[in-house]
Amino acid sequence: MADVTVIGAGVAGLCAAYALSRAGLTPRLIDRAGAPGAHGCSWWAGGMLAPFCEGAQAEPAIVAHGRTAAAFWSEVTAVTQRGTLVVALQRDRGELDRFARRTGGHSRVNDLAALEPDLAAHGSALFFEGEAHLEPRRALADLTQALAARGVRIEQAEAAPDDIAGPVIDARGMAAGLPGLRAVRGEMLVLRAPDMRLSRPVRLLHPRHPLYIVPRGDGVFMLGATQVESADRRGVSARAMLELLSAAYALDARFAEAEVLETGADLRPAFADNVPRVVVRAGSSNHPVLHLNGLFRHGYLMAPALARQAAGYLTNGVKEDLVHAD
Repeated sequence: MADVTVIGAGVAGLCAAYALSRAGLTPRLIDRAGAPGAHGCSWWAGGMLAPFCEGAQAEPAIVAHGRTAAAFWSEVTAVTQRGTLVVALQRDRGELDRFARRTGGHSRVNDLAALEPDLAAHGSALFFEGEAHLEPRRALADLTQALAARGVRIEQAEAAPDDIAGPVIDARGMAAGLPGLRAVRGEMLVLRAPDMRLSRPVRLLHPRHPLYIVPRGDGVFMLGATQVESADRRGVSARAMLELLSAAYALDARFAEAEVLETGADLRPAFADNVPRVVVRAGSSNHPVLHLNGLFRHGYLMAPALARQAAGYLTNGVKEDLVHAD
């Protein structure tokens, strides 16, 4: 018999089930669509474990808790720990200086040839050596397998917290309908550019169209991502594709000949301050319901911290800083 029911098998729900199992509890994992796939925003993520870079805009909690993510993911999937490179075009050099002032954990690199020979023409850059990245779809599959090895399998079924007698973790993202939760649309492209060689994520700073490029291996790259305050679930817009491709071309002209393999768009759930949290409320049977939500653009970076804090709350009543009462 399950000790806790987890609803939602995206990155937050999978991490929660894994943390509960490691804490000695028996989770039941339910998702209306079954195994992770293109129906959830976890599928379209970049997979960057980059807390220091995110600190340029995010709250300090993102940097502090995000620093533990790589260790969590290394237990269940392949994590590439080669850092992040942040560059700017010559006309936007001031952006690089501003980014440096707003972040920590970096060093200034004046010769890119040793790190990324294909970007040597860009001159100076910021190198965030302590950051990492993973392949999101592989991570979802590997975490699903790790749960199966612990006897936890995903049940395909409809479920709502108030229909369940017992503690619940609700990790349904936008479907949870939490007050104060808003949708932030994100769009991405996957390209094959066999003439390009990058070994780590690269962020291109731009005053209007910032870009990150994540290598997937074999000349395949993920380009992301737009950030639009919208609940529009349509496919990638022409404007977004133009902006992403133009920025990639500005980074290196070889991207102009790349093959577009895939496009994707989905909605990121976010609170007003863009900080993920565990929202605790009393369910209909007086058992606690913990909403793991508001992951915004920090899904793979922050899901492990939310999961750990939710498990700690359910096992020991420990209320850490990401846990809030409704």
